[in-house]
Amino acid sequence: MTPRLKLRKPGSFGFMTGLFLSISLCATSGSFAADDVAAADVPGDSIPASDRASMRPAATFFSINAVLAKLDRQRGRGPGAVRLAALTPSNIATDAQPPKEAPAVGKEPFGLFTFRAPEGMLWRKWRSIEADMAKEQGVLDQCRADAESCPSHAAQFLRLVDAVKSKSGRAKLDEANRAVNAAIRYVSDQAQHGEADRWSAPLATFATAKGDCEDYAIAKYVALREAGFPREELRLVLVRDRAVRQDHAVLAARLNGRWLIFDNRRAALIEDSDASSFTPLFAINHRGVQLFAAPYAKRALLPGEVEAAPAAASGGDLREWGGLELSNDSASQLRTLPLLM
Repeated sequence: MTPRLKLRKPGSFGFMTGLFLSISLCATSGSFAADDVAAADVPGDSIPASDRASMRPAATFFSINAVLAKLDRQRGRGPGAVRLAALTPSNIATDAQPPKEAPAVGKEPFGLFTFRAPEGMLWRKWRSIEADMAKEQGVLDQCRADAESCPSHAAQFLRLVDAVKSKSGRAKLDEANRAVNAAIRYVSDQAQHGEADRWSAPLATFATAKGDCEDYAIAKYVALREAGFPREELRLVLVRDRAVRQDHAVLAARLNGRWLIFDNRRAALIEDSDASSFTPLFAINHRGVQLFAAPYAKRALLPGEVEAAPAAASGGDLREWGGLELSNDSASQLRTLPLLM
């Protein structure tokens, strides 16, 4: 009789299976190591594509802490080394600029900011005045070359310019304000020209010795420029005078970082901070017509406070400059200006 085969116990079978797998894995690990060496000696392009996958090294798992510890050992750092990844080392140069907050006060008169006004009536007026001033510049140059043929009103203006030029600092500005105020008698445009709002260049104003607020401001602007005062520091400023509920024009000049106001209704200059009844509307100089805008407030709005309003707003008393209607674009842009604080 054929003897029956004895069934192996499950425990013996598991033991044999585990032993076989261990031997296989050990042999595989050794083959990986051998393959690594062989692959390193053979150029990459000589290895058949079908064999490349089999020659890849086994996946290696590591932790960030282990890598950092290894780097510390290589660099001679102790086991207690501390790394602060959020700090930039002091010996590393960077061109990154720290963030800057917007200035709370602008550099324009009244501590405001300005931006280019939309095309409209004021731009046309200013360009017309610039053309007239260019023509009058030719007259002044001719007068300097030939005083005998110089018209009397042009000679008077040049004497005023020479007097301003002879002074320095605050005295130069005081002289321009005083001399122009004394040379011109205030007359409204309606009375003098039969127009609601007409601007005149200095020699035209001195020829009649009459003018309104814009004419005073323009004459002072040109006189100071002729006397060598930097044009970048001058602004013709159109304001709303809330004290008398009228539009008004003045000249602003910056001296030692402070804006001084030239007003035909005042004998002395005042700082812009003291002109508390003025609501600034426009600033004009060689760059053209600029709209005033207040800096955006950083505080939270009070209940019922308007989020955005014209810089010229004053209790609902906003109206067009000199009775002239602004274009739709201008009016729309005015409504988007921040509230004057």
